[in-house]
Amino acid sequence: MKSELVKDKSYIEFLSDLKKKIHLAQVKAALAVNAQMVFLYWEIGNSILRKQENEGWGAKVIERLSQDLRNAFPEIKGLSSRNLKYMRKFAETYPDVEFVQQLAAQIPWFHNCVLIDKVKSKKEREWYIQQTIQNGWSRNVLVHQIETNLYDRKGDSTHNFDATLPKPQSDLAKETLKDPYIFDFLTIGEEAHERDLENQLVMDITKFLLELGAGFSFVGRQYNLEVGGQDYFIDLLFYHLKLRCFVAIELKIGEFKPEYAGKINFYLSALDDLLKTEQDNPSIGIVLCKTKNRIIAEYALRDMSKPIGVSEYKLTEAIPEELRSSLPTIEELEAELMVNLKNNNK
Repeated sequence: MKSELVKDKSYIEFLSDLKKKIHLAQVKAALAVNAQMVFLYWEIGNSILRKQENEGWGAKVIERLSQDLRNAFPEIKGLSSRNLKYMRKFAETYPDVEFVQQLAAQIPWFHNCVLIDKVKSKKEREWYIQQTIQNGWSRNVLVHQIETNLYDRKGDSTHNFDATLPKPQSDLAKETLKDPYIFDFLTIGEEAHERDLENQLVMDITKFLLELGAGFSFVGRQYNLEVGGQDYFIDLLFYHLKLRCFVAIELKIGEFKPEYAGKINFYLSALDDLLKTEQDNPSIGIVLCKTKNRIIAEYALRDMSKPIGVSEYKLTEAIPEELRSSLPTIEELEAELMVNLKNNNK
């Protein structure tokens, strides 16, 4: 019986290892197929664009091309006139073939469509592509990050990282912070207390972690530190996997005050003595306030020995109205592809 149990355990481990290898191969294959498809779409769009520019073909040619291509390749679902218009726009937006191969083709097609629709700056689109590749964002997450203007909020916190952290950790720490943080998923009112804010952030920890960004791992709330026989409590404690350090967050419902910097500096000293190991980097503190005077915050942090950032948070964020193009929406494209797929399967 014991021998059979050993064999069963060995088999289960062997099976698990094979499953992981197959899954990894499937992911790699899917990525390769996606890259080929996206590049094909760029080539189709570029060909249409060149013909229209060189021979004066009008917009109606896309309708005819769509019908002829679908007749020739009924098994391909992405040849509708709507999608051909996106292909043309895709090629027009990214004329550099190397950029398409090295970056744009590394994310799904509908992610690229989102970026074409919602982001006008080339530099900003490139940044979102890199972040999508690095963090594995779904399309919905990408849309959320764009609509909350992550590009402009990234790395804009008031901090003393340059003076308290060595490079390149100081640069990575700066990129990790945002200002402001957008907590539009919360339902608390203007008269809420700090504990109410903390409670809701912890209750919706998944969305909170998404807003914090990649790399944050939740350790605990009201984390207890015993110093000199007395108990002290950090509002929220995280560990950052890339920075390899603890990150203490203090929540303040009102305006930033200089004494907040002294308090979190004390917490960081205690964390580094009581929790930090030889493998960890110095702990970092973040003070999240409803508002802050940047000059006061800079003065408060100037002579602090520990790395601290001060950022604002907003409970709601007004999303600017988007300029609708003549292109169909992503939802309309997906709906049309699903209809075609169902019809062809009948």
